[in-house]
Amino acid sequence: MKLRHMIATAGLTLIFLGAAAADESRVQLSNGAGKDLVAANCVMCHSLDYIQMNSPFLDEKGWTAAMNKMVKVMGAPIKEEDQKTIIAYLVAQYGKK
Repeated sequence: MKLRHMIATAGLTLIFLGAAAADESRVQLSNGAGKDLVAANCVMCHSLDYIQMNSPFLDEKGWTAAMNKMVKVMGAPIKEEDQKTIIAYLVAQYGKK
């Protein structure tokens, strides 16, 4: 029973990840300093539309907390020197107004 559950979970995960990757071409990030870093780093863990979905809610403090969670909790391999540039981009382009 456990093996079936693990196989089903793994299959659903692969389907979900495949669907997210397939839609990535439709997501267009706003132009600005740091856009390339955001595109290269954020898509490693989630779809770029996550940025646009969360933008109405996150200010600098919120984007910083999101970055810290991605790096410290989720293990995102984002270089420390790139984190400030990414946060600055997210605040400037997608920060809560």
